[in-house]
Amino acid sequence: MKIEFLLHNAYGIGGTIRSTVNLAAALADRHDVRIVSVNRPVDDPELTIDPRVRLTPLVDLREGTETDEFEDPLNQRPSEIFRDERIDNGRMAATALTDQRVAAHLAATDADVVVATRPKLIGYLAKYGSERYLRLGQEHLTHEAHVPELHAVMDPAISALDAFATVSEADAGHYREALPDAHARILSVPNAVPAPVAEPSDGTSKRIVSAGRLVAVKRYDRLIAAFAKVAAERPDWNLRIYGRGPAKARLRKQIEELGLYERVTLMGARSPIETEWSKGAVAAVASDAESFGMTIVEAMHAGLPVIATDCPYGPREILTDGTDGVLVPLDDSDAVDAYADALLKLTGDAALRARLSAAARETARRYEPARIAQRYEELFEELRPGSTATAPETAKDGKKGGFLRGLFGGGRAKPATTTAPAPRADVANPDARCAVDADGSLTVRLLPGQLTPADTHVLLRHRGTKGKEAVRVPLAADGTARLERAAHTLAEGRWDTYVEREGDKSRRRLTAALVEQKALLGLPLTVGAAGVAAWVPYETSDGFLAVRTWLRDRHAEAGEVRVGEDGLTVTVTAHGAELGDGAELVARLRHGDGAAGDVRAPLDNGTGCLPYAPMAKRVGEEQDLWDLFVRPAAGAALVRVGRLAGDFADRKGVDTFPAAEAGEVRMRPYFTVTNDLTVSVKDAAAAEGA
Repeated sequence: MKIEFLLHNAYGIGGTIRSTVNLAAALADRHDVRIVSVNRPVDDPELTIDPRVRLTPLVDLREGTETDEFEDPLNQRPSEIFRDERIDNGRMAATALTDQRVAAHLAATDADVVVATRPKLIGYLAKYGSERYLRLGQEHLTHEAHVPELHAVMDPAISALDAFATVSEADAGHYREALPDAHARILSVPNAVPAPVAEPSDGTSKRIVSAGRLVAVKRYDRLIAAFAKVAAERPDWNLRIYGRGPAKARLRKQIEELGLYERVTLMGARSPIETEWSKGAVAAVASDAESFGMTIVEAMHAGLPVIATDCPYGPREILTDGTDGVLVPLDDSDAVDAYADALLKLTGDAALRARLSAAARETARRYEPARIAQRYEELFEELRPGSTATAPETAKDGKKGGFLRGLFGGGRAKPATTTAPAPRADVANPDARCAVDADGSLTVRLLPGQLTPADTHVLLRHRGTKGKEAVRVPLAADGTARLERAAHTLAEGRWDTYVEREGDKSRRRLTAALVEQKALLGLPLTVGAAGVAAWVPYETSDGFLAVRTWLRDRHAEAGEVRVGEDGLTVTVTAHGAELGDGAELVARLRHGDGAAGDVRAPLDNGTGCLPYAPMAKRVGEEQDLWDLFVRPAAGAALVRVGRLAGDFADRKGVDTFPAAEAGEVRMRPYFTVTNDLTVSVKDAAAAEGA
């Protein structure tokens, strides 16, 4: 049968989008599936869409393009259905143009089932949909999450549909109570959450991981406050928070005020997130409300025990306290202390983490897309008997979600035709899965179906030398190439990756399907005859596989950095040199020769404190930049201080520090684009407005 999903914006990474993409891929095993995105704000989706699932946008809102329809006269007129600004606003608000496009599509579609995934779309489906096809609505939030003005439009629309599915049974009960006379069958079907292809967590890291949109209801402020109590007792544990949203600045301020900037990191959004779960040992959810909890199931799939607040709906229907996770009572009077106690208990008991982890992975299987797809098929059959009896002839060819699923578990596959094409050797950018091995070597796996017999090597080209420096690694018959850490020396910089044909040296750049960096955590820098080295594979902003490398004669690795009232304290570990008598920490004004302006502090057991006062004497027009070095011994050459170990290809803007006021200036240490440590000094007034 033909199934369509209506999405407001299929090009983002939100929970509604993720769950729809997952379910669509599972249903594509037996059905013809399409996702209809009312809006198209960018060129390509951030999430992978199974190549068998078509993607059809209705309104082009790509800024700066000739096809941008934002200024279209119809798009400047309000929607006939959604007129209240409390319901909708912003660039992708419902307008007369979206009314027209959605109505035209629903009138013309040949689908057997149309599923609306948002309240606005439910309104559209009820008004413009046809009895020719089954009309289903989904609730990805909760009944109480919507303003009365939206319920005034949404509730009558739900009543007119064939079925309406919430993601929790508790919420389905609320809707049944609110709509006792609804024609629609109201039921609950949880979100589909696929098992990750990335290696799961081994539970040995000392890292707590949390992920989601940075908004007030997610209560990351509660999590950070609770972690502050953990930090005092567990000095080797840290917290990573993944996501983006309006609360970022407020959370960063809280982290800095608590002095946790070396223990808590706001990592930004990551897709796919599965490689980041695997770096953790505990997952944390501290929300006031969760309609379902996709991140809970994602973390459980990755083998992480989850600590979640026992907020209404989702978590309590997913987790069983003490069996496969931990539920923390949600009481405003002591919620932070209760959450901190749960964190302390779990971080202090490896055996408990292992037991909960094993049970969590078993529980997570209930939410695998194939099982959720089956529940929807059963619903379709109940509503229209015989509707799911026939599957497309081509469905068998793309089993398990297309040719990338299974081996790669995703990638940057572009939306394509309904049936899964066979892997093609002429694909412009073959998909690559790259993993860091235990010794720091890199294993790159390519799909054999995207290769030809002439493709014999993986090529790494140094970006700074435009390929004058290159490394070639032979491809095995199974499409695997291994870049041995001990056998190769890579100059410092960024290396782009290609598959190369031996005969004519033609090459195709590799797309980053999956980059697994977990082994970098705790991996020491390599010190050898060529110098001090580090390699970090990563996905570029445009989706390609690259490797960031460092190679230095000597290096001073920055450990803890503390911004004090009167000075900056840095602990360093020297590589390629030994700290001896007269060792000192040195701040040198960039572009200066150091003859008179260096700021020095003696190193005691690798720790030195640079006073702010000498650096506070501004000399530049906009700012002064003081680069940090170590002088290993009296008279020795300076060694740059940076943070090269770990899994950060780029620390700038992520691994951050607070500012310190020194008279009329503001001083802030930061990591440069090369992950070296520098102090920026600006006039306080200018810094305030920056």
